[in-house]
Amino acid sequence: MTKTLTKTDLAHFTGTEQIWRHSLVRHIVYTDGVQHVAEAGEAYWLIDKVACAQLEPHIRAQEFQLWTLTVKDDLSATLVCTDGNGTEIATETISYTDFPLPELKLYVTNNTILLPSEY
Repeated sequence: MTKTLTKTDLAHFTGTEQIWRHSLVRHIVYTDGVQHVAEAGEAYWLIDKVACAQLEPHIRAQEFQLWTLTVKDDLSATLVCTDGNGTEIATETISYTDFPLPELKLYVTNNTILLPSEY
């Protein structure tokens, strides 16, 4: 399957018609836009990382979270969670990814993962 995710695609998601329940972390749900990222970007792994992080008490305690995936030229990446005000809560280095965008931001609030345009 060829990854078809583009930044332009993501701008079209301004709400959601369906809520998707995470298969492992059942109290976490996500929007149509996040589902599109998972499908078109072959990035279910990213949704899993964000959802599973919600099992950590210090992460779950944050009412609002900004997750930023930054892909570098060497195809390594960094996934950083902040409180939305610049305070870092968690970070992970990913040695390799073929995620098609150089950067992606996701929000988590009220047990829901969503795109910034869906907030």
